[in-house]
Amino acid sequence: MGKQQELNTVQGQTVPANHFMPYASHHKVLIIGAGSAGLTMAAMLAKKMDTPDIALIDPSESHYYQPLWTLIGAGVYNKEKSLKPMAEVIPEDVTWIKDAASTFYPEQNMVTTQSGKAYSYEHLIVAPGIQINWDGIPGLLENLGKNGVCSNYSYRDVEYTYECMKSLKKGDTAIFTQPATPIKCGGAPQKIMYLTCDYLRKQGRLNDVDVLFNSAGGIIFGVPDFAKVLNEVIDRYGLTTNFKHNLVAIHGDKKEADFVITKEDGSTEEKTFKYDMLHVTPPMQAPEFVKNSSLANEAGWVEVDKETLQHVRYPNVFSLGDVASTPNAKTGAAVRKQAQVLGHNIMQYMKHGEIKSPKKYNGYGSCPLITGYGKTVLAEFDYDNNPTPSFPMNQARERWDMYMVKKHGIPFLYWNLMIKGNP
Repeated sequence: MGKQQELNTVQGQTVPANHFMPYASHHKVLIIGAGSAGLTMAAMLAKKMDTPDIALIDPSESHYYQPLWTLIGAGVYNKEKSLKPMAEVIPEDVTWIKDAASTFYPEQNMVTTQSGKAYSYEHLIVAPGIQINWDGIPGLLENLGKNGVCSNYSYRDVEYTYECMKSLKKGDTAIFTQPATPIKCGGAPQKIMYLTCDYLRKQGRLNDVDVLFNSAGGIIFGVPDFAKVLNEVIDRYGLTTNFKHNLVAIHGDKKEADFVITKEDGSTEEKTFKYDMLHVTPPMQAPEFVKNSSLANEAGWVEVDKETLQHVRYPNVFSLGDVASTPNAKTGAAVRKQAQVLGHNIMQYMKHGEIKSPKKYNGYGSCPLITGYGKTVLAEFDYDNNPTPSFPMNQARERWDMYMVKKHGIPFLYWNLMIKGNP
């Protein structure tokens, strides 16, 4: 029996040969995605394994440090500061497969790619991040980057946010949205709003512009200690918060946006808002190829144990980052803690065929909530929304030192430690 035929009848399950042609390679560890989660795990395991045999599947030419986009959108940095060529950040001992994963076959320990190739593995780490649905709101794609429609979630258009901020004048309205779906960096829609207000304040124009936060959610922040200080910031800037307001359409030629409002009794109504600046946080979801796979739960996320990050049905499959089903905030800081847990647990599984002494992830997330130029509330919390401060100081208030950590410290640690396998 040839190698290809053997692969197509793994564990007695026959799979059409054309699914796996041409067969490419086999690896001890196969990682899907070269974002912060995938790169961190690749670099960490390359250090931990005696003889690294790790491959990483990702088609991207560039790697982005996306948390910097808030400050780029506020005119603090130029966007090139957030980018490095992917070839420069892939670890030396890791094979880069420049392709996009398309289908999982966990029973056969195989993954196929969009080019039609197949890769087999002994252990799989799924970390492709989250899918941004730019076409999920009618009118968003065709207006993004013009007609006052901006978004810090787009590298292409992130600098247009600052142009919109600078163009605000007396009598204008600026609207900042947050969708009903999970999103990466849940505080990002607010951060740019506070920075816009602070910019206007510095220009003496804050009282001339109406600033609205139209959020599909019901509260400003899930952790009471941090919600309290954010509400004080909202009062200081004179912001209007409209909760249960979900953006459903944009009419760029008229500078109008339609929102569906959910009332207390559960009924809905639609309302149109005029705007001069509209910062959109688009709806997001698990990537389609994950959502449609047997690895996913009903909501589409990779179904893992929320403490060990091991798949609940396929023990040699692990996941972390935005795509995992863990009910934590989807942040880079969460990836840092998850990587420490997953690195230990997958090495245990490689050695023993089980996780004999597991490390456990407690849901840690961190959100540096920038509330103005030179002001940040560093919110850190766990699965139960209990504050988990890293510093011996009151983090539930605006601090200049935490702004410096966000602006300089965390990017340095990211490029020089985290994605080099030292989270």
